[in-house]
Amino acid sequence: MGRKSDHHSADEKLYRPGFDTLFQHFCIHPGGRRVLDEVQKGLGLSDADMEASHMTLHRFGNMASSSLLYELAYIEAKGRMRKGDRVCMISFSPGIDCSSVVWECVKPPAQPENGPWAGCIHRYPVQLPKVAKRV
Repeated sequence: MGRKSDHHSADEKLYRPGFDTLFQHFCIHPGGRRVLDEVQKGLGLSDADMEASHMTLHRFGNMASSSLLYELAYIEAKGRMRKGDRVCMISFSPGIDCSSVVWECVKPPAQPENGPWAGCIHRYPVQLPKVAKRV
């Protein structure tokens, strides 16, 4: 099977762009808690950056690529989207496929009266239990 390959010495640091300065919002495919945790760690994102992804996974589970639209709806329902904000969406598929897209808000949406978060957005975010790390 596969093995983790590390071509970098212990003294080398991998370059990570400041994603948190490039984008105001993130929608990461919630393929599972571990997927989200690894993406967060790999991209250096904060818990706040990952909130929409974790809450979508909590409420709806993994709905494949459509999950990203539910995450976007979460951000909108929370009233966090502003004109000029950039949203980074990253999706994963079985195998080695990864897709990403960047959106820029040209007009903030009105507060939705219906939608996947209508009637419950006030209950989110919820506190999620910590998951034990695999050894």
